[in-house]
Amino acid sequence: MLTRNQVKELKEHLNKSQNPLFLFDNDQDGLCSFLILQRAYDKGKGFPIKSPELNEDYFRKVRELNPDYVFVLDMPRISKEFFEKIRQYNLPVVWVDHHLLGEDDKKNIPDFVNYYNPKYNKKPTGEPVTALCYQLNKEKKNLWLAMVGCISDGYFSEDLFYEFREYYPDLIGSLSPGENTAFDVFYKSEIGKISRLLGFGLKDRTTNVIKMMRFLKQAKTPYDILDKNEKNKEMHNRYSEIHRKYEKILSDAKKSVREEDEVIFYEYQGETSMSSEIANGLSYEYPEKYILIIYTGGERANISGRGNNIKKIVLKALEDIEDSTGGGHNNAIGARVKKEDIGKFKDNIEKIVKKEQ
Repeated sequence: MLTRNQVKELKEHLNKSQNPLFLFDNDQDGLCSFLILQRAYDKGKGFPIKSPELNEDYFRKVRELNPDYVFVLDMPRISKEFFEKIRQYNLPVVWVDHHLLGEDDKKNIPDFVNYYNPKYNKKPTGEPVTALCYQLNKEKKNLWLAMVGCISDGYFSEDLFYEFREYYPDLIGSLSPGENTAFDVFYKSEIGKISRLLGFGLKDRTTNVIKMMRFLKQAKTPYDILDKNEKNKEMHNRYSEIHRKYEKILSDAKKSVREEDEVIFYEYQGETSMSSEIANGLSYEYPEKYILIIYTGGERANISGRGNNIKKIVLKALEDIEDSTGGGHNNAIGARVKKEDIGKFKDNIEKIVKKEQ
């Protein structure tokens, strides 16, 4: 978690800002981190980052909204070009994250950036950014957001679980610590359904995502999300639409799984990328295997990897592939390669896994 001094500094930045802009990763951890801070401090606008890196293309939101502070949440990389644009505007930046940076990325953080990451504290920890933001202001109205953001990132906190169950036992059901994991809660409970609903909602058009964020800012309890009504019907309809596609793709991916395979590769196309969700779903059912889901619907192939120390394996597989990128956590990583390099990527993975056996 954040240290006492880090909590104090972050609160000072938030109190000092009058018109903050929150740029956050396009997943539940990023979304819930933003919502907790916006709801707690009652100010600021947010915008999801749909690329693996916060690059200069997103600086248009800075020009458009004219903030006095920029808060970056749950983003593993920020480009030099974005930093240069920010420097020209003389804006303070607060970057809160929980990913390990490459050595060059860590060295190249400008001096005007206030960087907070518990992985670099004297006693390193790796909580999702949602947990760090909830640490700043533990109001009951944001408890459900803390739970949603954490379980979606595979993080289980017994303290948070017991606190949540005290107020919303029906949204947890019969699940309990010690017997269940974060993904058990994610896939087998009503609060997990809310997390999945928000995750699929982020895959909608930007205008509808902004509309969803406005609704979530006003939501008083998790039941406001679960109960379909005029205010959230578009979000529910979008969830139903994408969930059907998700179930179809996941079912097809399962058919490709062979018991003897240590590595599962699955490629698919479509108008919506769900590689992360498919990877999580397969990994939940086949936790002993390496999962590589490859989405080829765009100009480049998006890859989501899951498995024990998969980050090390994927990054090594990318070393001799030009114009490739990758980053994430030890057991969950995202990567991008040119479509013509998919075959080489697969071969590299197979060789590395076979060599480590």
